[in-house]
Amino acid sequence: MTLPGATVWAGGITAVAKQVEQIGDDPRQEFTTWVVIEEVKAGHFFAGGNDPASRVLPVIVLFHAPAGVIDEAGRAGAVRLIQEAAAAAKSPADPRPVMTSVIISEVADGTWGASGALWHLADFVKAAGYKHLQSLAAPSA
Repeated sequence: MTLPGATVWAGGITAVAKQVEQIGDDPRQEFTTWVVIEEVKAGHFFAGGNDPASRVLPVIVLFHAPAGVIDEAGRAGAVRLIQEAAAAAKSPADPRPVMTSVIISEVADGTWGASGALWHLADFVKAAGYKHLQSLAAPSA
């Protein structure tokens, strides 16, 4: 998928994560959302044994969140909003529809490492400022 700019796509995905995870407004909290964009070379993606790129713009999103942060409604919203963000990021001159495949994975508590330390939900709440989970934040020492 060729986008007018990776910044547009990354900004759209970041906005989705901020909304569905209810991330705080401090830039340090927003920094907990990381987006990696990897464009697949032509002829290196197949669906049903064929290259679909002449008919559609395939977009695969792997969305990882700590378990307990996003509920069912949030996951449904994420899938819808990611489709909208992908469609908004493509070139208006490209007539192909965007087709997304979104895999939302909940990372079990205590199985996510960050900067050399094993993190738990309370650590993520403190770092990301999840507005709906503030009661779980570990108190500062």
